[in-house]
Amino acid sequence: MSAIESSTSTTIRATLEKQRAAFLASAPWSAEQRCELLDRAISLLVNHEQEIIDALTADFGHRSPGFSKGSEVLSPLATLKQTKAELADWMHPETRKARTGEAWVQYQPLGVVGIVTAWNVPGYMVFSGLAGALAAGNRVMIKPSEFNPHTSALIARLIRSVYAEDEVAVVLGGAEVGQAFCAQPFDHLLFTGATSIGKHVLRAAAENLVPVTLELGGKSPTIISRSADFKDAVAKTVIGKLLNGGQLCVAPDYVFVPQESMDAFISVAKAVVAGFFPTLKDNPEYTSIISGRHFERLQGYLSEARKAGVELIELNAAAEDFSEGHRNKIVPTLLRDPDDHLQVMQDEIFGPLLPIIPYATLEEVIARINARPRPLALYYFGNDAVEETQILTRTCSGGVTLNGVLSHASTEGLPFGGVGQSGMGAYHGIDGFRTFSHAKAVLRTAANPA
Repeated sequence: MSAIESSTSTTIRATLEKQRAAFLASAPWSAEQRCELLDRAISLLVNHEQEIIDALTADFGHRSPGFSKGSEVLSPLATLKQTKAELADWMHPETRKARTGEAWVQYQPLGVVGIVTAWNVPGYMVFSGLAGALAAGNRVMIKPSEFNPHTSALIARLIRSVYAEDEVAVVLGGAEVGQAFCAQPFDHLLFTGATSIGKHVLRAAAENLVPVTLELGGKSPTIISRSADFKDAVAKTVIGKLLNGGQLCVAPDYVFVPQESMDAFISVAKAVVAGFFPTLKDNPEYTSIISGRHFERLQGYLSEARKAGVELIELNAAAEDFSEGHRNKIVPTLLRDPDDHLQVMQDEIFGPLLPIIPYATLEEVIARINARPRPLALYYFGNDAVEETQILTRTCSGGVTLNGVLSHASTEGLPFGGVGQSGMGAYHGIDGFRTFSHAKAVLRTAANPA
């Protein structure tokens, strides 16, 4: 370890120990105290909405203000308010059966929770993670992504303005700071990011036996059944794909289309995008790719597919010229039946490129999904109860939305997390409260008869 890394680790550890000492020095926060802490977070979102939107625009080069308001302000606001409303019920001991005496589970705060967030929806990740951790009565340390320098700096300033360092603290810095952060002896660590980085996080946490929740990613499939409302299914899939320029961990990554409906899918997709995005280059609602590196990565997928003879269908109603990489924006592009060996079918895409795969039978679809690592999300469009049951029972994914996309991930009453390569553990709502709590088993034995 270099002197710089050692110094960074020492500084982070000092903050952690300060929080742990404060946690141990007082009784657990009451429901009222926890709600007051949540109110402070609510006030930040309410009072600094435009600053948050502006910071995200600066980080992306261009980002849809409407999406930023919805995902980074309104959505975490709803999470925080729902958490407040339900918190008292979550905190009640849970009665269990016992052969003799009384038995219950008492939910106890763990201590200090570390949260590491990704760059694609940073405000949402910070405040939704904070909601669960504070609701459970913990102190919190947050490491936001270095790829959002403006947003991360703003979050750090806002957090400092309403929380003492021994309540909630933000640690800024690059990869070396992230490594030092994940190596600390937290009482729980929540990480959101790439699967490749998640493996390093898990190794680092293992040194201190820190329990970890990993929200990773993967190639989330969409299935359009022959029983589906076809136009509705195509529209929801394509618009869901283009939100945030495709840079969402639960974005549809590739779509299974009945083989006889491939041309119809392309036709409907063109009409849908033309309606929502009649222009792209200077359209304020069409988001840029976060960085030149990610822009080149996506261009590489297209170049490889083009050389392999894959038909590329650009959804560019105004036929605008993007040859100079305007603001790192990429034309929404359908890739017709790319071979599985191509990189676009191996990596999580994280951009506005959408492979469409023809299929003959549902058995074939299930087999192809199960041949891959388990995804974070799966989407099924259809009105066939037998098919729906087959999809739900014979595939395994972090979560599922039926006849829609993305929505399960923003439903606070449902656990959000991955399985296998797409993550482990879950949070949101009561599941977040329980993830960040210790479920203590308590038994009061029956009194002996006199």
